[in-house]
Amino acid sequence: MVRPGGLTVVLDVGKSLSKLSLWTADGRLLERRSRPNVRVKGPPFDSLDVEGIEAWFTAGLREFARLGSVAAIVPVAHGAAAAIVRDGQLHGRPMDYEASTPPERRASYESSRDPFAATGSPLLPAGLNLGAQLDALEALDPGVLADGATLLTWPQYWAWRLTGVAAAEVTSLGCHTDLWCPSRAAPSMLAVRRGWAARLPPLRPAAAVLGTLTPEWAARTGLGTDVRVHCGIHDSNAALLGIRGYAELAGRDLTVLSTGTWFVAMRAAATPVDLAALPESRDCLVNIDAAGRPIPSARFMGGREIERLAGADAPGLDAETDQPALLAALPAVLARGARIVPTFAPGTGPFPRGVGRETAIGTDATERRATIALYAALVADVALELIGARECLVVEGRFARAQLLVRALASLRPAMTVYVAPADSDVSYGALRLVDPSLAPMTALRPVAPLAIDLRDYRRAWREEAGA
Repeated sequence: MVRPGGLTVVLDVGKSLSKLSLWTADGRLLERRSRPNVRVKGPPFDSLDVEGIEAWFTAGLREFARLGSVAAIVPVAHGAAAAIVRDGQLHGRPMDYEASTPPERRASYESSRDPFAATGSPLLPAGLNLGAQLDALEALDPGVLADGATLLTWPQYWAWRLTGVAAAEVTSLGCHTDLWCPSRAAPSMLAVRRGWAARLPPLRPAAAVLGTLTPEWAARTGLGTDVRVHCGIHDSNAALLGIRGYAELAGRDLTVLSTGTWFVAMRAAATPVDLAALPESRDCLVNIDAAGRPIPSARFMGGREIERLAGADAPGLDAETDQPALLAALPAVLARGARIVPTFAPGTGPFPRGVGRETAIGTDATERRATIALYAALVADVALELIGARECLVVEGRFARAQLLVRALASLRPAMTVYVAPADSDVSYGALRLVDPSLAPMTALRPVAPLAIDLRDYRRAWREEAGA
């Protein structure tokens, strides 16, 4: 029996997929919808498909309205994305963070950035630093962020769209944007100098209720005007918040490896760490969690690289029926010395200048996919090392179901206890904890058994070739 008024909708706008899910007050999943996102080609730049996403989730909300009484909506979205609104309207499509900018514009922006020590935001390619997007937008339209404009990070855009209430939020401002200074818990000097800080709305907690659905949205969806809309949160931070809900991890040095288009490792350290020691040049950064605390992090474009290496038509590394075959292929891969070295997403990850290449890869499709799984585990191992991960590791997201990948990680990091988060403890569980911080997980973490094969020699050879 669904408790009246107890349903929560989580809108999760990822880079590759948008997901809409419906949950009971005690954390049971009732329905889920998903949609591949498309990149809208320019000119003047490639952008996010804001209209397509809105049309899709409007239809989903209409379906959910017929399933029970919805009480709350929580937006979750990827980083390095923002919308500009003025006069109550979206001012152009948001830029896609993979859109490139003219070299001379890029050079000018790079020279104006605050140092990594101040922002914890490394210099990243294309528009992965949100400040680079804003700089490019102002070059195209000098008045785009003039008086009257409001700058909304991506989760908060959707909250504004549903309520008409504008808010800024720290997890989205603090994820490699160049716009936030963790030590001061305030906008960066760059954001102040360029006038961007003045365009930010008031800062609100991720859990804050910004308002209720506007009458327009109630009419469009069949939901009530009393549905509460929360401020929302950056997706990787939602994953971290969800994992922190497990009682057995309380007080421990915990790292979450969130897997999807990006593999993002975020360390919630038990004791303070030296953030200045993070190597900026290897895609390490400082994220800010929902409580405003700095979180040493490292990332690489794991899902994108896996897709490029395997081919779009190949079965996923997480395909349930293929797991025994992938594990069985491992001895042949090791015997041949087959390996893949980074990187296949230039400018990102622990080896941003590496040129991806393959060695001794055979023609067997299963062995190739096993080698790709090992590749992802080895890059993740380096990323975890760079942030000093210790004690506990929880792998969540799509590739948590890739047994060879997660078991290889457990073998590569024998001093850590490695867990896999269940599918219902993804970013949605973190979003639900914004509504009810006391919400207990419905299912348990699963400990990961290391492989029976020693990977130390393989890792040594791989790191030598990769230049680690």
